[in-house]
Amino acid sequence: MRPSPGDLLTIDGRASVQFAGDRALTFRVVSVPDQPTYHGWIWLTGYVLDRRGLATAKRELYVQLAGLRPALPPTPQSRRTVRGTVPAGAITPTRTAARWLPR
Repeated sequence: MRPSPGDLLTIDGRASVQFAGDRALTFRVVSVPDQPTYHGWIWLTGYVLDRRGLATAKRELYVQLAGLRPALPPTPQSRRTVRGTVPAGAITPTRTAARWLPR
């Protein structure tokens, strides 16, 4: 099955060895160019998405059709409802900043 613009895909080692392991990504297809390729391979143009579903980079990928899988849509992040309060389970600025401190 050929992807279409708007499709959300998981690109991992099944699609190409360059995306194996922790290099896997979630990809929103923008276009599928009709460039000639080897049998079973395809070029895709689109955006890499972070965990929140925000585009982080525009990329052109060369992947195997058989290795493409649909991705689950990102879960929406809860937002603050009352000024100064944080929903349960949210990351507070202090905890977020601690992740970036040198060890």
